[in-house]
Amino acid sequence: MKLNQLRYIVEVNRQGLNVSAAAEALYTSQPGVSKQIRLLEEELGVPIFERSGKHFVGLTAAGRNIIEVAERILAESRNITAIAEEHGDDRRGSLTIATTHTQARHALPTAVQRFRECFPDVSLHFHQGTPVQIAELATAGKVDFAIATEALDLYQDLVMLPCYRWNRSIIVPEGHPLCDAAPLTLEAIAEYPLVTYVFGFTGRSQLDEAFNARGLKPDVVFTATDSEVIKTYVQLGLGVGIMASMAFEPERDRGLVALDASHLFTASTTRIGFRRNTYLRRFMYAFISTFAPHLTETVVNQAIQARSSEERAALMQSLEPLLPDEGC
Repeated sequence: MKLNQLRYIVEVNRQGLNVSAAAEALYTSQPGVSKQIRLLEEELGVPIFERSGKHFVGLTAAGRNIIEVAERILAESRNITAIAEEHGDDRRGSLTIATTHTQARHALPTAVQRFRECFPDVSLHFHQGTPVQIAELATAGKVDFAIATEALDLYQDLVMLPCYRWNRSIIVPEGHPLCDAAPLTLEAIAEYPLVTYVFGFTGRSQLDEAFNARGLKPDVVFTATDSEVIKTYVQLGLGVGIMASMAFEPERDRGLVALDASHLFTASTTRIGFRRNTYLRRFMYAFISTFAPHLTETVVNQAIQARSSEERAALMQSLEPLLPDEGC
């Protein structure tokens, strides 16, 4: 039995039983993956995948248990490497982060700059995607940290910690009638076509909930995953924008006005998540506390050690008063 064989069966399962997609994700060939899976099944004496002809169509009962253990073994193998690297040089290594465009562009630059000043020999790698993609990358151990607002709480294998709260602004061209609305209301906003985030992205759920609670059905004419795209189409006159307040930069976004809408929507919380059994190196603790100073090494370890939902809830409640507000 080889680690690569375990990687292959785990990735095939993760790719919805698509061997070609698994091979592409692992930078190897489809025939090679198929051969190694067959050899592993022969060695174990049981099939891992159910087949219809040459295609995998499901997991056998044994396969489900084998893949569950294989995922743990692969996670521990990564931990062994991390421990060795930590004892070899605790200030050198790489850190991989999956996050959204909004976080990468507006929330993380200052933290990254400070982190690099303290750890110049740690290389940083960013992967951008949807919150679901981000969480899945962290769960699979393909990135060290996931940073997002949505979806992280759906994955029980992740330790999740709150970083900061943020809210929204209404983005309109200069001279727009909403600039004179006092007070600004959801009813007034709903009279115009809206340009905002894709559902399940950057706190979109709180936006929908606010309109639904007032019995309003806004005309969302354009959605995007990128705040810069939202502003571009507001400038083109497509509609009124609703986006994270932190993404508006007066000096860069000339011709547009940001109207505070924090009184209209529930604040969202951005979280950082990592796989529960991950060995955290010194610089990983440092990155977390640089991005969110209230998340000290002690707090992070408390979150790792919290096993029951009650323990986790109590810790989250204790952190709530410490969260900074960005654009709330």
